[in-house]
Amino acid sequence: MNTHQLSFNEHEVLEKIRHYLPCQAPLKDFIHHNTLHAFQNESFFKALSKASGIFGFRVTLSLNEFRALYKKKTIREDVLDSILSNKKGKDANIWKEKLLHQKIDHYNSPRIGQLRANWKKHYNLDLDILEQPLLFRVLCSYLDQGISIWNFPVTQNGFLASVREIEKNSFTGFLSSKRAKHLLMDPKTSIEDLLYILVGSESLYEHYLFDQQFAHQGWSGMVSYIEDHPETLLDQKTISLHDLIIFELLLEIDELDKKFGTSWQALASSLKVNPTPLFDEIETNELHEILALWQESFEWSYYDLVLEGLVETQNEKETIAEKSFQALFCIDDRECSIRRYVEKFDPNCETFGTPGFFGVEFYYQPEGGKFHTKLCPAPMNPKYLIKEVERQTKRKTDAHFIKQSHNLFSGWLISQTLGFWSAFRLFVNVFRPSMSPATTSSFKHMDKFSKLTVQNFNPHYKEGGLQIGFSTEEMVDRVEGLLKSIGLVKDFAPIVYVVGHGASSANNTHYAGYDCGACSGRPGSVNARVICYMANHPRVRVLLASRGIEIPAQTHFFGALHDTTRDEIEFYDEASLPWLSIDKHLANQFVFKRALAYNAKERSRRFESINTKWKLKKINDKIKTRSVSLFEPRPELNHATNALCIVGDRNLTKHLFLDRRSFLNSYDYRIDPDGKHLLNILKALAPVCGGINLEYYFSRVDNQKLGAGSKLPHNIMGLIGVANGIDGDLRPGLPSQMIEVHDPLRLMIIVEQVPELILKVLQMSEVTHEWFLNEWIHLVAIHPESQKLFVYKNKMFEPYIPLKKNIEELVNINQLIESTKENIPVQLIH
Repeated sequence: MNTHQLSFNEHEVLEKIRHYLPCQAPLKDFIHHNTLHAFQNESFFKALSKASGIFGFRVTLSLNEFRALYKKKTIREDVLDSILSNKKGKDANIWKEKLLHQKIDHYNSPRIGQLRANWKKHYNLDLDILEQPLLFRVLCSYLDQGISIWNFPVTQNGFLASVREIEKNSFTGFLSSKRAKHLLMDPKTSIEDLLYILVGSESLYEHYLFDQQFAHQGWSGMVSYIEDHPETLLDQKTISLHDLIIFELLLEIDELDKKFGTSWQALASSLKVNPTPLFDEIETNELHEILALWQESFEWSYYDLVLEGLVETQNEKETIAEKSFQALFCIDDRECSIRRYVEKFDPNCETFGTPGFFGVEFYYQPEGGKFHTKLCPAPMNPKYLIKEVERQTKRKTDAHFIKQSHNLFSGWLISQTLGFWSAFRLFVNVFRPSMSPATTSSFKHMDKFSKLTVQNFNPHYKEGGLQIGFSTEEMVDRVEGLLKSIGLVKDFAPIVYVVGHGASSANNTHYAGYDCGACSGRPGSVNARVICYMANHPRVRVLLASRGIEIPAQTHFFGALHDTTRDEIEFYDEASLPWLSIDKHLANQFVFKRALAYNAKERSRRFESINTKWKLKKINDKIKTRSVSLFEPRPELNHATNALCIVGDRNLTKHLFLDRRSFLNSYDYRIDPDGKHLLNILKALAPVCGGINLEYYFSRVDNQKLGAGSKLPHNIMGLIGVANGIDGDLRPGLPSQMIEVHDPLRLMIIVEQVPELILKVLQMSEVTHEWFLNEWIHLVAIHPESQKLFVYKNKMFEPYIPLKKNIEELVNINQLIESTKENIPVQLIH
């Protein structure tokens, strides 16, 4: 076919669209990320105004919401005055009046969708309603991972080739008009050819494709992600954004031909004025500036309290002469409170925080499993495979979920027999929820009594290109890296617990978002066992000693898993525990059990269905019931209160009540004089914790466009995403039940290190530096010797003195958590 314009570059435009589309992985690999990742090269507030002007996203709370927070004193007047004084100088009072009282009526229609809206305006035709239901069903059927009874007839040659094959050999096809059929069957048909028919003017081609793809950004984003990461589908399919666009353009031509024959004209012929180009400069208006000032005041009203708390607790530093045990937890903000309770009930223990994959990256294959899954941060590409062998416990199944239930005759028989029993069990479960084989349980990820192929005995044998287990040297590297990164290189306790985390829930389409982000949305139990095996290995300890880390012979590393929904813990490989440590472990188990009970009570204050004043056992029972209830949309609130990440010694935060709002990463500046370990920490924290924070932020401020809305009407589509009903677009972002108590604050990372060294570290990684340089994340240094605070701004650290003096002291934590469901300000713990 002939091309009809010269300047349209298909490859460049497709790459540009992919850059701006949502970057949401399939459900099994639920990875938090910056929703506005496409704008991350811009400063934060400039990016917000662009995203709002181009795509119509809400990017902050509304003016009325900010004013309400000011009236509640959540936004402090002294902070607001300080920010206005610094930014507006002598005009501060004028701007304060604007923020508090001025009526602002300013609305700009977003640029996206303006061109394609002319089909409805000039032809009285809504192409979205006509073509999207078929488009979504075809995509879902093609990409299906196991829901449908019948597979897509042809998949081996890619999406568009499969559609052609079906159209060629079927009695009826997807298209009706002769022209659309002919264009589909011609392999030379290009996007330009189709745009010439539909649009006509090459200057509008890019705008039209953006309008079209962002009319269903969820499906387009999913296709784009799968194109880049085909391994994210267990049943891999070949699909591309190019093929999706070709098919959708053909569907549009087909609908127009059915309505008007071939007499209709291209869209450009009916336009008197072309729409504003999508990416022309966005002018910042007064409303943008006002909202930016409110946002900063909102954030610093909280940050200022935290920083004053850190200054006030420096006199509370303590050392433990003889440690009863040590415990490594994930940095996850949900582990902030459990660490506090463990330390409360055993003042001689010591806890640490580190990313929950514990520095061991690999794929994991359970015994009997057909596929292997990644158990490390999503950007990593491990070359190791850990296999589960000698499983002791048989997996439970529900009979009505077997394959035979899909057959015509056996399916009918099963529905008439087991179907009635299933209906009865469902009825009983309404009133007495209980764990079932269909319940997602973190403890099912791995059999407690199975073995793992941690050590590699045959370096020449590989399975699927992956090495089975780790060599001795590789194990040493990982144990050394973990221990040095958290500062645990001496004074080891008799037992060192490594506690991964996961979550259990029923009827939760976003279950992977509740597990460990550092393990690609899966429980960290396997990682905990793997690193413990390595650290207990005799040869590994000999080689570690040669590198300056001497672990006493009587010290034993012990894996465990904390279920953050049920507040339960499971310990692994207990049979390997030295007999001298058995009594110690039994005593420690009581500490963990007591800590979990109080942790459940603290969590319960957020739940309407639980009275926090009930006795501990009743609260515990209710917490466990919630986790398996089919009718509970909030089994837990996950990261809903995240706002901080503190990198430093535990003494920095041990005497602060942070209300489960902080990621806690252990770090000892004394053993990191060149910043090597800090660089690795920040390279992980920025995308992982920053991604979590920003996805919660944007899902909170615009839950309909950047979030997923309520999850109550969600249907799982092909096991890859969720949609409202049966014909809706895939929903990116987080549902309202995960963000409704979230305060949309940017993450503040606080690092205990000399500011000059942090600057040096930032310059080592441009990608990491960008997060802080453009203020998507705030960065504060606390000098380890002088205890002075420094805020990173404009490529330098500026001294900071908190406005708030003498923060409140926490007298009775039980009374406090029983008194409110709201976020609790930072308080001192003595």
